[in-house]
Amino acid sequence: MEQFNFLEFQITDFLDIVLVALLLFYVYRLVKGSVAINIFIGLVIVWLFWNITEMIGMKMISSIVGGFMQVGFIVLVVVFQQEIRKFLLVLGSTNFASKRNLVKYFKFFKQTEQESRTDISALVLACTRLAQKRNGALIVIENNNSLDFIKNSGDLMNIEVTAEIIESIFYKNSPLHDGAIIVQDNVITATRVILPVSNERKIPLRFGLRHRAAIGISESTDALCLVVSEESGEISYIKNKEFVPYSTKEELTEKIEADLTL
Repeated sequence: MEQFNFLEFQITDFLDIVLVALLLFYVYRLVKGSVAINIFIGLVIVWLFWNITEMIGMKMISSIVGGFMQVGFIVLVVVFQQEIRKFLLVLGSTNFASKRNLVKYFKFFKQTEQESRTDISALVLACTRLAQKRNGALIVIENNNSLDFIKNSGDLMNIEVTAEIIESIFYKNSPLHDGAIIVQDNVITATRVILPVSNERKIPLRFGLRHRAAIGISESTDALCLVVSEESGEISYIKNKEFVPYSTKEELTEKIEADLTL
């Protein structure tokens, strides 16, 4: 009955299972909402199949799948390059281990949704007013990934979020209107922030640098972005490198609130 020796369960086996589950959970969160999620699920299925065949002693199929998994590591680096970059940026964030971020990263132990402390209605109202005046704006809302690594490129602030404050920042003659603002919780922590610009070729030409910058920061973090176009007065909502469609301002507010409480 040696083939059933794997059924012996020890404390190290329990720790091994917990650590693997945590690793898979965070990788899933990293790729959730992107095209890589289907690849990730497929790889998990193949990995489980490989381990099952190894445990029950199916040596031929196990060796074939094992060879595929070993060679597939190089493919993973290519396919998940954006997600790997995002993960390394999170690890390099200065406050990754802070109490606030630890609560966010371990909130999956609580099944109930937490309310966002960010005043989304004020952000949407400000964008609506700016759009009516054809004043461009770029608002980056921190989600789970810290944005401390990027906000130092601008002017550090500590201002509570209100529609009037955001309007004054992006007023055309304001010295702060260039670049993006960073919103963490319900505080504007930086203005005139320089964001990485996306090189994605699929972005329509009618979108300018603000939209490319919003997509660029959403490629490396899970930040949510609101962009107001000077030319069209259109308000764009961007997350996970994608433009999120909406019909009304109320629907936009609900979508942002839902994304911040995930």
